[in-house]
Amino acid sequence: MKIKVKYLARLREALQTSDELLTDLDDPLTVNDIVALLRARGGAWSLELDDTRAVRVAVNYEMCDRTKTLSDKDELAFFPPVTGG
Repeated sequence: MKIKVKYLARLREALQTSDELLTDLDDPLTVNDIVALLRARGGAWSLELDDTRAVRVAVNYEMCDRTKTLSDKDELAFFPPVTGG
């Protein structure tokens, strides 16, 4: 299974990448599984994707929670909440 992951706003800056392709993943996976995989990298990955941080998730441009099951070739996006003024 392949999943394209996008990082937006402060996450893009902190993780020093805007996107990546995760390949050879087991199926099925949830967003939580991907978060655990990314957090295992340590450093900024562990800090920025920690459960205590305000991070929103979308799969294929639809907001979802971290229990969402992913399918092959889904696009997963992580981004901070946006406030208006």
